[in-house]
Amino acid sequence: MMDKDRINALGEELYAALRSQSTLAPLTEREAAITIEDAYHISQRMVNLRLERDGEQIVGKKIGVTSKPVQDMLGVFQPDFGFLTNTMEYPDGADIPIAGNMIQPRAEGEIAFRLKSDLVGPGVTEQDVLDATETIMPCFEIVDSRIHDWKIKIQDTVADNASCGVYVLGKNEVDPRDFDLPNLKMTIYKNGEYNAEGLGSAVQGNPLTAVAWLANTLGEFGIPFKAGEVILSGSLAPLIPVVAGDEMSLEIEGIGGCSCRFV
Repeated sequence: MMDKDRINALGEELYAALRSQSTLAPLTEREAAITIEDAYHISQRMVNLRLERDGEQIVGKKIGVTSKPVQDMLGVFQPDFGFLTNTMEYPDGADIPIAGNMIQPRAEGEIAFRLKSDLVGPGVTEQDVLDATETIMPCFEIVDSRIHDWKIKIQDTVADNASCGVYVLGKNEVDPRDFDLPNLKMTIYKNGEYNAEGLGSAVQGNPLTAVAWLANTLGEFGIPFKAGEVILSGSLAPLIPVVAGDEMSLEIEGIGGCSCRFV
C-alpha cells in the first residue's frame, strides 16, 4: 500500500492539472509499485478536493474501458471506475467549451442509467440492477485525461477519476424493461457524418453486467450507488477525438438520441 502522504500528494497533483488544464507524466512511470487500490485512493483525494474546494457534489458513478475497441485503443484491458459531479453534466444539445475546460477530450457514446433505489455491492446481480433502475437514456461521455498524451495504464486512469471529463444526457428516458439491452444499436455521427456504431453487448456483454460489476467493485471500497444517481455504463464504440467546432450526435434505435457541440 502506498504511503498516505504520497497518495494525497498525487491526488493534489491531479486536481491541480484538472484546474490548470495541464498534463502529468503517467503515475505508473513514477510509482513502479502503484496498485489499483492505491490509484482508487488517489482518485478519492482528487475528487474530495473538488467537493471541498469547489463545492461540487457527487451525482453518479461511471465505468469505463469496458468495450474491446476502447481497450485496444488505450491498451488498458480491464474496466476503470470513477465519480460524476454536478458540474460535469451538460444538457442535451449543449455547447461545451474546450478552452479553459478540457485538455484532450474524446467522445464516447453510452447508455446511462438513472437509479430509483440504492444498490450496495458486493453481491449485486444484473436483475438487482434492473430492479433498481428507473430509466435509461442515450448519453455522450466526453472523457479527458490529465495524463500526458493519454499514455495510461489501468492505475493511471483509475487515479485520474476514470479520465472523467463531462457528460450529456439525452432528453428521452425510457424503461429498460421494455428493451433488449444487449441488442440496442447505437449509431454515432461527427459533424453530420456517420462515424461509428455499436451494440449494448459491447460493454461486458450487457450494460446490466457492466453496472453490476461497478456496484460490486465500488461496494468493496464501501461506496454505495444511491437512488437518483446516474450511472454511465461504458462506451459502445471507439473513442472519438474532438476539437472546437466539432458537433457530435448519436441515436439509439427505438429510444432516441443526444447531441453536443464543442466551442
